[in-house]
Amino acid sequence: MIQIFVTGGTFDKEYNFLTGDLFFKDTHLREMMLVGRSNIPFDVKTLMMIDSLDMTDDDREIIAHNCRRTQYKDIIITHGTDRMVETAKYLHKKKIKDKTIVLMGAMIPFAFGSSSDGFFNLGAAIAFAQVLEPGVYVAMNGRYFRWDEVRKNTKTGYFEKI
Repeated sequence: MIQIFVTGGTFDKEYNFLTGDLFFKDTHLREMMLVGRSNIPFDVKTLMMIDSLDMTDDDREIIAHNCRRTQYKDIIITHGTDRMVETAKYLHKKKIKDKTIVLMGAMIPFAFGSSSDGFFNLGAAIAFAQVLEPGVYVAMNGRYFRWDEVRKNTKTGYFEKI
């Protein structure tokens, strides 16, 4: 069983075609798992629906608390890409034992359809969560990175090893 914690980010944003605004309504995870024909057992829990630019250490503590509490050892956290590395670092410092924690997100909302990278990143995160050793990782662009070996390149929009 994989535990999936939803925190928001572009991954789950909706688009208002009248105003051009992006907003949160609900997570797309269940629909994505169904459409992607995944037969991996999973449990989804929405912790918050916020943009990572608005995330605080209090929000990160909620994430850490839930990672410690879940009975499952494989954990995926949907997260906004702007502060994903900060949250990964925070979770590492909390020394959550015997859990594989993979943070992932999308640069383009799932609601945008086939132009979104959300499906690809979710599939990769599911695979990585099942095979990586316990620790904290970021999974984006088909790659995984240890929490302390990654950054988001704001010029290219890709995550890269540092």
